[in-house]
Amino acid sequence: MTSNKSLYLYKVEKSTEPHNINSKWDKQIWKNTKSIGLKNFMGEKPFHFPETKVKLRYDANNIYIIFSVNDNYIRAIATETHGNVWEDSCVEFFFTPGLDTDIGYFNLEANCKGVFLLGYHLKNKEINGKVALEDCKKITISHSLKKNVDTESTEPENWTVEYSIPISILSKYMKVEQPKAGVSWRANFYKCADETSHPHWLTWAPIDYPKPNFHLPEFFGELVFE
Repeated sequence: MTSNKSLYLYKVEKSTEPHNINSKWDKQIWKNTKSIGLKNFMGEKPFHFPETKVKLRYDANNIYIIFSVNDNYIRAIATETHGNVWEDSCVEFFFTPGLDTDIGYFNLEANCKGVFLLGYHLKNKEINGKVALEDCKKITISHSLKKNVDTESTEPENWTVEYSIPISILSKYMKVEQPKAGVSWRANFYKCADETSHPHWLTWAPIDYPKPNFHLPEFFGELVFE
């Protein structure tokens, strides 16, 4: 993990007040925040390799995430929380709320229309579940894609997804190290589109595995809270 920690480390800046979640990549708070790109991939190198960027911030109560994707072959069929969003044009945030991945990890996967699932995995994935719907409702999410893409769109287009995760809901499911200066979490970011005409599996931190599989926390990078 030495190379991952040195190359795939992101410093998460603190915000002094809550963000307005509106999927605007160019608003002031995000203009002043460094982005990271998803340059790695699993499986064969895809013909369609959409440029995908992500930014993070945090405050005392929330983690804030925004993704920007320059995409083609865009679709979104899942319409309900915990649906099969990974089959759609989808961005994903997998994270352990601490440095030790043995405590478990969460996976928040959101399609381009802001439909998401949030799962948790404990004891080396022996215990798996979905975060309760009443807790999912506490997540605020916004997307920029206005048109209907239940039939795949092949026009080049940029879309964004932005959300805030209340830290309080996470502690119901596993031990959480409260974000503050000097605290680190482990994480990876992904872009996929399993059932589109041009499937791909892009990653931030590289994963050394022979076939696409995002559920490998041993390859997570590191988030350092400032």
